[in-house]
Amino acid sequence: MEKKVINYETMLRVAKAISHSKDPEEVALMTVESIKSALNVKGCSLFLFNRKTNELELATSFGLSNEYINKGPVSALRSIAQSLEEGPVAIYDVLDDPRIQYPEEARKEGIASILSVPIVVGGKLIGAVRVYTSEPWEFTLDDVNFVQALAQIAGGAINMARYVKGLKSSIEVLKTMKEVQTQRSTRRTPYEGVPISVPASELAEHV
Repeated sequence: MEKKVINYETMLRVAKAISHSKDPEEVALMTVESIKSALNVKGCSLFLFNRKTNELELATSFGLSNEYINKGPVSALRSIAQSLEEGPVAIYDVLDDPRIQYPEEARKEGIASILSVPIVVGGKLIGAVRVYTSEPWEFTLDDVNFVQALAQIAGGAINMARYVKGLKSSIEVLKTMKEVQTQRSTRRTPYEGVPISVPASELAEHV
């Protein structure tokens, strides 16, 4: 029961922050930070889909090393492709699943399990959110629903930024985000470090 309260609180915080933000890079960063902290996992990343190259291009991540982030291009046709076509996919053992594109790199990073959730806006795939754990993890329906909810909130905000800025595709938004990231060193969002556990008494104080 406590976990559901935590996730609900996290979704409220992120939704409120996103509603006041027109910066897609900040939206993406808040999303991955919040998911990592709320689920107490190793890391989280958000990708945008490039239809020209059939690759998932990294928008932002939290908790992962630069070495793993720069391991190579992530193919939408090879890297857990099923999650982009049919919905969320949970990989229990990254070392024993053919859907993992970079199993050796995942092992070196200390990743045991991965949850991949597509970001679909207006019936079109625009990206994916992936959650990484350091221990074998059987993702529950609550875990999946929570990640899906934040992924869709982020996707809607990124898509809106595309129209607000008059950009042609989510990849143009991604390019803008990367330019901002090169200028950012240690910026923290207001929702970095969302508590893993939130006593009901503390929540009541903020109602």
